[in-house]
Amino acid sequence: MSLPHIPDPMPGDAAVADSIEMVIVPRARDLGGFEVRRALPSARKQMVGPFIFFDQMGPALMQRGQGIDVRPHPHIGLATVTWLFDGSIYHRDSLGSAQPISPGELNWMTAGKGIVHSERTAPPELARERKVFGIQSWVALPKAQEETAPAFDHVAASALPVIDERGISARIIAGSLYGATSPVKTHSDLFYADVQMAAGTALPLPVEHEERGVYVAEGEIEVAGQSFEEGRLLVFRPGDAITLRARSNARVMLLGGEPMDGPRYIWWNFVSSSKDRIEAAKDDWKQARFAIVPGDEKDFIPLPDK
Repeated sequence: MSLPHIPDPMPGDAAVADSIEMVIVPRARDLGGFEVRRALPSARKQMVGPFIFFDQMGPALMQRGQGIDVRPHPHIGLATVTWLFDGSIYHRDSLGSAQPISPGELNWMTAGKGIVHSERTAPPELARERKVFGIQSWVALPKAQEETAPAFDHVAASALPVIDERGISARIIAGSLYGATSPVKTHSDLFYADVQMAAGTALPLPVEHEERGVYVAEGEIEVAGQSFEEGRLLVFRPGDAITLRARSNARVMLLGGEPMDGPRYIWWNFVSSSKDRIEAAKDDWKQARFAIVPGDEKDFIPLPDK
């Protein structure tokens, strides 16, 4: 498998510059020494393909005794995607899954009609200083799949296809890209990849998907003569030839796919095409009708007041 050649537009080409539909600067929030940057949803854009939520976690240096401690909480109508560059997280859910995730591995949890999970730092990890850095995203499910049975998939790093060529390493997390396909089951046509680019390299962005985005996680890239630093989500217009150039060593996330079949409502951890379904989920959590998380039964996040 090799990266395809797409003619590179001339720097300053106005038509290509116009291909950038928008640049989203994530909202940053400090969670007590651990910063989270939220790119999606934004006031200007709810989704890129089916991706409806996109958070950058860290980078942060965790001291001994300090860790991630997200208590059991519910989801409906989406799939959560956990991807780490550094550190580890221990996942438990109401299906009985108990799975640590490390860099290069994929946790794909389909909530469907309802699931509960927790995300914590395992006790052995708390005993040492460590760096935590990664991406947490949500993929909205098509209307026909919103009430599907919940499921959990963990994919080892060795099972995810990697394309190494000319100073570029692209790991295909989900969907298909550059002729490679991830083994994880998805419910819609999408792509998601973690790409590391050496300074001076160039990467064409495929045109077959209608909605395309690039998130700059590290370093700086250039598109049509414009430079973009880390912490920027670039959203492109459909069909235009785009080439990313690395101005420094860079790490980018490629994401997108076909447009979702209508807008989605989001409230807390719930995503649905129906406001009534969101209200029912709120009541189910408040009345303890969701399943519990084995091994993490004694704690939970209460339903927010707002």
